[in-house]
Amino acid sequence: MLAETTHPKTLEQKTNMTRQEAIEKLCAPGKPFELKFTQIRGKHYKVFSNAPQTLRDLYEETRSDLEYLVFEGERMTFDQVYRQSSALGSSLVSDFGVAQGDRVAIAMRNYPEWVVIFFAVTSIGAIAVSMNAHWSAQELSYGLEDCGAKLIFVDQERLHRLSSSSSFFLHVGIIRVRAEENINIRSTEYQKIVSAHINKELPFVQIGADDDATLIYTSGSTGRPKGAVSSHRSIINALLSWELDVAVRSFLGQYEQPKLSYQESFLLSVPLFHVSGSHVGMLASLRAQRRLILMYKWDADTAMDLIERERVTVFTAAPAITGDLIQATLHQNRDLSGLLVVGGGGASRAPEQVRKISLLAENVVPSTGWGMTETNAIGTGILGKTYLDRPSSGGQCAAILELRVVDAHGNALGPDSRGELQVRGTSMFRCYWNRPEENITAFDGDWFRTGDIALIDREGFVFIVDRVKDIIIRGGENIACIAVEDALVEHADVIEACVYAVPDDRLGEDVGATIYVSKEIEIRKLEKFLQIRLASFEIPAYVRQQMTPLPRGASGKIFKRALRAEAISKLLEAP
Repeated sequence: MLAETTHPKTLEQKTNMTRQEAIEKLCAPGKPFELKFTQIRGKHYKVFSNAPQTLRDLYEETRSDLEYLVFEGERMTFDQVYRQSSALGSSLVSDFGVAQGDRVAIAMRNYPEWVVIFFAVTSIGAIAVSMNAHWSAQELSYGLEDCGAKLIFVDQERLHRLSSSSSFFLHVGIIRVRAEENINIRSTEYQKIVSAHINKELPFVQIGADDDATLIYTSGSTGRPKGAVSSHRSIINALLSWELDVAVRSFLGQYEQPKLSYQESFLLSVPLFHVSGSHVGMLASLRAQRRLILMYKWDADTAMDLIERERVTVFTAAPAITGDLIQATLHQNRDLSGLLVVGGGGASRAPEQVRKISLLAENVVPSTGWGMTETNAIGTGILGKTYLDRPSSGGQCAAILELRVVDAHGNALGPDSRGELQVRGTSMFRCYWNRPEENITAFDGDWFRTGDIALIDREGFVFIVDRVKDIIIRGGENIACIAVEDALVEHADVIEACVYAVPDDRLGEDVGATIYVSKEIEIRKLEKFLQIRLASFEIPAYVRQQMTPLPRGASGKIFKRALRAEAISKLLEAP
């Protein structure tokens, strides 16, 4: 049975009922979205009573003969994906000895196999480790060592990249996907192991709702990426939270929700190693029985072809990618009329872009939300006329979460006050892997410190206004300034480095750096030096060199704000 569309025409609200009253009505005992309190790690949180207990249950409940994955000329149904993941899960247990709690890493592009691997790993009680496919060999090696992976699945690019580093080969098995054998690295072919087990059922494994399911690496302000660990329950409740948001808007009469005569489709333009790909796209499509159209890499012309040919209804991306699509449609006469919802995330959209989304299709509705890897992508949401009226807002809080704004001393602030945004609730991650000290400092009791400066108005709308954390958000990718600084000072001629965000029309922010050098460095050579230490998106696009020490205050800290302001001023002066 096809899901009803999550869109269409936005309307003025037809009831005086508040959002909170609608949530209470829809989540009452006996209702499909019934909420109850359950003890999780010693605390009581709201959970959906009718939710699947584990991801394995979710996969089994959503098997069907409808199409699920579309990649170039390849198509797979929900049932075919389930059967392939069962075969792979059987092999992982019997051939590779993968046990509950073992970490299995995935580092590859958005191939259909990414989805199959994720399903297989989480179905046998192991932990799926999502690694950034843009990482350098050094970063991949660090991630494998940090999480203690038993296996890693890689495609051709990652296999080639790993062949330049041998520090982990002795203890990590490598399974290659769509890749030729590399004589410098020992690996097993993916297709062979799946084919050998294709008719086998998943082995029985007793998985608990609060068992660990995923470990997703995220960049923070403290340097190297951290692995955020989440349970089956946290992820599944996040998925149902989005479904509830749709039901609430429909209940309030804020937009029509007609049935479609064809299957909904979600164009996945973002990587599956981000929660915006794995959760918003891959997992949320299961209960909706929505097709997932996978892109090898982002290209606006290819995206328009797919939207037209596959009758794509939902497109969610960072502002830079949405901007590319809008610009491309201005110069081409394309039929994108099937688009119903254009979602966002990863960074705030400019108000003008929110308005321009209507240029894509007659009935398209803009939406966005604020969320993090640590919240399993949920947090706040906003859509349609409400979003057009408040284009700078991330929306209102999800039903299973609580938000508050606090001052520098941790005191809760009232409406319209600026402070650090904190969050707690069912969808929260359990911990950072192997980071006991950060697990203490990241929380204020059971409230997670997001590192975002926000205000919450009297209607509950959240506005992100600044960041506490020293990170750059480049086209939706988080970059730790200190990680780039550390890589720069590894260069023999760099004495000090200060990294900061510089504005970029397309990406929102890009990486800028001011470096104190012993002698001038040719930029091309500096970039080549950084390529083996940083992901391509982390390499500074703008570098200022000086032969004098960087300015510091009495505390010894570099005057980053002043250096950033100076750099931006120079950029604005440039022709």
